[in-house]
Amino acid sequence: MRVNNSTDRADVPDGRDGPGRCRPSDVRQAVQRAVTGRCGATGCPYDEEALSDALLVASELTTNAILHGGGVTAFAVDVEERAVRVSVSDRSDRLPVVTDPLDERGRRRTGGRGWPIVCRLARDVQVADLPSGGKRITAVVPVF
Repeated sequence: MRVNNSTDRADVPDGRDGPGRCRPSDVRQAVQRAVTGRCGATGCPYDEEALSDALLVASELTTNAILHGGGVTAFAVDVEERAVRVSVSDRSDRLPVVTDPLDERGRRRTGGRGWPIVCRLARDVQVADLPSGGKRITAVVPVF
């Protein structure tokens, strides 16, 4: 994975776990570095609970890209005025969907909670098609 140190952006084709590998922990670490770096540079404190929300959003976006989007192709983490912006790109053109927590027999399903978590914790969520195929999902989570 190549990361530019001035911003946390990574194209994933050369991931350290093999071609096209990006783990949720990679994106969470980028969020942590961006927020703590901003705090250290400006002295602006961040909300610990809000940072936990941002880390969960980063993890869910990455996990969903791996499980449903054909893998992560890139990610970016940027700090805005009072928030962190997390973008995760994948290979799929399919839009995220909310699934019923119960199956057709009324039994609880495993999974299916990631997208609602992202939508609940983020202030803004955008899904954009990419020119080369696939999509980028961007979530903005207030942390400062």
